[in-house]
Amino acid sequence: MQRFETYLSENLPKAPSFHPVYEDALGVMLLAGGKRFRPLLLLSIVDAYQPLLYEGALPVALSLEMFHTYSLIHDDLPAMDNADLRRGHTTLHKRYDEVTAILVGDALNTDAFLRIAQAPFREDVKIQLITLLAINGGSAGMVLGQSIDCYFENKPLTLAQVKTLHQNKTAKLIATSLQMGAVIVGLDTPTQKALYDFGIDLGLLFQIQDDIIDETQSEEEAGKPTGNDGDKNSFVNLLGLEQTVIEADTLAKDLQRRFEDFDKKLQMALDPLMNRYLNRHN
Repeated sequence: MQRFETYLSENLPKAPSFHPVYEDALGVMLLAGGKRFRPLLLLSIVDAYQPLLYEGALPVALSLEMFHTYSLIHDDLPAMDNADLRRGHTTLHKRYDEVTAILVGDALNTDAFLRIAQAPFREDVKIQLITLLAINGGSAGMVLGQSIDCYFENKPLTLAQVKTLHQNKTAKLIATSLQMGAVIVGLDTPTQKALYDFGIDLGLLFQIQDDIIDETQSEEEAGKPTGNDGDKNSFVNLLGLEQTVIEADTLAKDLQRRFEDFDKKLQMALDPLMNRYLNRHN
């Protein structure tokens, strides 16, 4: 974690100009903290199988954090969630203005792909990595999930539809973080698929847990606005808190069982993250 934090702080986006706040605004939400879950998934796999590639993988890990951060900045905008707090800090559109927040999000989105393009890997590997991030983060992935989420506020969905929403909005970026790590170290296609499928359900669990946290924690505890999902198609709104906790427990147990089927090297690499996050709803 510390190696990634150091790399991030030394490699923030830079755009020196006469604009009074733009360059500072590019780094504010990156430096605000967060779980760094997606880059750490990728780096854990690289460290387990090819530790000599760890330094080269840092730009790709940063690209994931930049892309995720762009999505949070846009998610907080008045047209979407209109949030005041993110990662325990004032959101960009509140700290500066809405235009700055939109443009910083746009910049982080675009620069994420530049970081991969400049990583010290073979061209075919970089093309795979860029393709995976684009597929899972774009029109058939995260953006699709956000679109469904916004359009269907105050319009109840079925459980299957809510799962589809969050598989796109949250899970696909987590799943592709695992697969991108596997691509960097050259794991075979069946292992990549197993990691991706595991990541989809891990991402779904992450969202269920977030819904529980929104219902049970204060803004100070969560580091973002809570009790704010009344109009959303959340698992708690659909199932109630008690049944949502049962859903999270069931999924966490299934993920633990599947995790134990991975080879020992992969288990050792991911075990700290699994211990920290599989049961964070309890």
